[in-house]
Amino acid sequence: MIEIKNVSKSYPNGVEALFDVNIHIGKEEFVFIVGPSGAGKTTLMKMLYREELPNSGTVIVDRINVTELLPEQVPYLRRAIGVVFQDYKLLPRRTVYENVAFALQVTGAARSQIRRHTMQALELVNMLKRASSFPEELSGGEKQRVCIARAIVNNPTLLLADEPTGNLDPTTSWEIMELLDKINRRNTTVLVSTHNKSIVDSMKRRVVQLEGGRIMRDQQLGSYNQV
Repeated sequence: MIEIKNVSKSYPNGVEALFDVNIHIGKEEFVFIVGPSGAGKTTLMKMLYREELPNSGTVIVDRINVTELLPEQVPYLRRAIGVVFQDYKLLPRRTVYENVAFALQVTGAARSQIRRHTMQALELVNMLKRASSFPEELSGGEKQRVCIARAIVNNPTLLLADEPTGNLDPTTSWEIMELLDKINRRNTTVLVSTHNKSIVDSMKRRVVQLEGGRIMRDQQLGSYNQV
């Protein structure tokens, strides 16, 4: 599903975000990306949906060489990838339904297909009852559920979640992680970047630890810290 080969990334200000990173992630895996702030987690995530490009190395997603895509090909890549943001990025003047449906509208899907898939996604995240609400009327957990619904409405093969519980209380954080686990069991590859030690330790999934742009550990059934 994902092949990151000898990837390095530095910025004009001299910050080295990633250095010679190599990761293989198989189809339908659930992987936590952990590490301190500035470790390179977000940069790594952004490379998978072509928000960032490496200075060297290759990024392959579902057999597509992301680093070689032409600009006009990038939207097609992103339709196969769902992204969940810590700050939600919901459209404030659109309802819950409209925020999720918009992800399908931009692909030119038929109206009947948009409605069916949007309602299915909202039902999966238990937000059907709030379909006509606006983002400002929602709690943080509800906003994150809408963000997840928007990310999966296209039935992506890959779901990326960058600090999805960073702004949430512990109970709501667990609810969001249980939802991501449910999506993973629907045959979707899931990558989660997180600082949430208790969740990582409890879920016992594969853990890739970054520090200073380098991979320090890649552990199956891992914990947040080296054991």
